[in-house]
Amino acid sequence: MKSWKKVALGGASVLAIATLAACGSSSSSSSSKSTSTSSSSTSPKDIKGDITLWVDTTQVPMYKPVVAAFEKEYPNVKVTLTQSPTGSSNAKTDVGKDPSKAADVFELPNDQLGQMATNGWINPLSPTQADLVKSQDVDIAVQGVTAKDSSGNKNLYGYPFAVQAKIMYYNKSKLTADDIKDWSTLTSKGTVATTITDTNNGAQYTMVPMFISNGVKLFGSDGLDLNGSTFNTDAGKNVMKWIAAQKSNKGVLDASTAAISDLQSGKADAYLDGPWDSEAIQKALGSNYAVATYPTADFGDGTKQMQSFVGIESFAVNSQSKSQQAAAALAEWMTSKDTQLTVWNKQGQIPVNKDAQKDSSITNSDLAQTVIKQANFSTLMPGLPEMANMWNLSGPLIVGAYNGTITPSEYATKLAAFNTNIAKSTN
Repeated sequence: MKSWKKVALGGASVLAIATLAACGSSSSSSSSKSTSTSSSSTSPKDIKGDITLWVDTTQVPMYKPVVAAFEKEYPNVKVTLTQSPTGSSNAKTDVGKDPSKAADVFELPNDQLGQMATNGWINPLSPTQADLVKSQDVDIAVQGVTAKDSSGNKNLYGYPFAVQAKIMYYNKSKLTADDIKDWSTLTSKGTVATTITDTNNGAQYTMVPMFISNGVKLFGSDGLDLNGSTFNTDAGKNVMKWIAAQKSNKGVLDASTAAISDLQSGKADAYLDGPWDSEAIQKALGSNYAVATYPTADFGDGTKQMQSFVGIESFAVNSQSKSQQAAAALAEWMTSKDTQLTVWNKQGQIPVNKDAQKDSSITNSDLAQTVIKQANFSTLMPGLPEMANMWNLSGPLIVGAYNGTITPSEYATKLAAFNTNIAKSTN
C-alpha cells in the first residue's frame, strides 16, 4: 500500500480545502466534544444502523469477507463497503469537502487525525474504546492515534491497524551485511536509490527524517508541541550541507518511480522504500532480495542512526454519522487481531496488535521484523494540523539544498523561516 509514499502530496494539496471546510463546519465542531458511543458494553444484536465504509480501491475485495463476518455478528447493521473517493492518503480532503456526505467509517494515515479532530470531523474514542486500543496495540500505535482537539486536549481519535516505516531493500549479491551498515560505506560500495527531489512522490517523507536523525525536533519530542521545532540550529544547517553533498555522491541515485526498475536492471543496488512496494521489489531482485534497517550516517555532528518516519494506518468514525454505535463497532472490528492478520496476509500491512505481532507469520518474516525494528528507533509522524505546512514547505527546502539554489550562506535564514512558518495556523 502506498499511502505513506503519497502523504507529502496529499498534505500539500489539502491545505486550502481543509481551511475552507473548517470555516463552514460549526455544527461538526460542536459534535466533536462528544465521544463515539462504545460498542463494547452493548450486545451486537442491540446495535442498529446503515453505515458506509471507505477503504482503498485495492482493499475492497479483501475486506468483503471481513464486512460479511461483521454483519453476521451484528445482524441489525448494514454496511456499504466502497472505495474512498481519492484514496486513504487523501481522506482529509474527501471528508473535508462535506463531512455529512462522507463515510461513517474511513481509513486514513495518522498525521491527518489532528486536522480532523480540530475541525470536528471525527470524535474522540470513548474511554472504553481508548482502553481497548491501549491494551491490545503497541505503544507507538497508541501514540500515533493520539491528537489534540481545538482546546488542546489530548485524546485517541483513531483505531490503529498497521505500522509503516521506510527500510532499505538491497541486492545481496552486490552488497554484504557489513557494506550496508553505514551510509558512507554503502555509497562507496554500491549505489543506493532514494527520493530527494520528486516532491510529488514523497521526497519530504524520505528526507525530513534526516534532520530528525541529527537531533532536530519536529514539533517537539512528542510531535505535539507547536512551538517545539528546532530546524534553525547548527544541526539543521549540517543536514542541509549533507543533502547538498549527495548530488556529487556517485553512490546516490536521486530516484523516484523508476527506482524499482533501476534495481532490476542493476543501475541501483539498494533502495530506501516502504513495505507497500515489497512485493514488486522482491520480484525485481529475485533470489538476491534482502532487507535491512537504515544505516548510520554522519551529518556533520558525529555518527547517528538514520531514521525514517513511522506511519500508523487507522480507521476513524465520522462525527456526522447518524449511527455512532454501529460505526464504532465496525471500526473496532476492522482493527481486531484477526482482521489485522488478514490484512497482513493479503496485503503485507504489518499489524500493531500485540498478539498479532507474535504470530509466526510475523515473527518469521524478515520484512515485518525489519519494519518493526526500524519503527522502534524512528520518529512517529506528528498528528498536528500544521503538518500540512510541513509537507508544503519542506519540499522546496530540500530541493533547494540539493540543487544548490539555496546556498550555504542562506541556510540559517531559510531554516529560521521554515521553523516559524510550519507552526502557523492552518485555519
